Amino acid sequence: MPVYEYSPTSGQCTQCTGVFEVFQRMAEDKLTQCPGCGQPCERRISLVAVSSGRFSTSDAAVKRSGMTKYVKQSDGSYERTVGTGGPEALIR
Repeated sequence: MPVYEYSPTSGQCTQCTGVFEVFQRMAEDKLTQCPGCGQPCERRISLVAVSSGRFSTSDAAVKRSGMTKYVKQSDGSYERTVGTGGPEALIR
């Protein structure tokens, strides 16, 4: 089962840590409220652990595998640099 990260939609929470992880089946619906404080929440995009050596994260390898790569910009947003899936930019 995958681990999903969630955070409050407001960006911060004074009642709990603000970010939490949940083991969920892929078929389960996304959570809409924090189980700790009840505040509205959203699923976060998380880093994927890729072991070094066997797997390459070069632009060519990412494109060849059909994945999408985002790079963080100076303003804190993420811009798609490789692939066609997902939005052009992720604005925080």
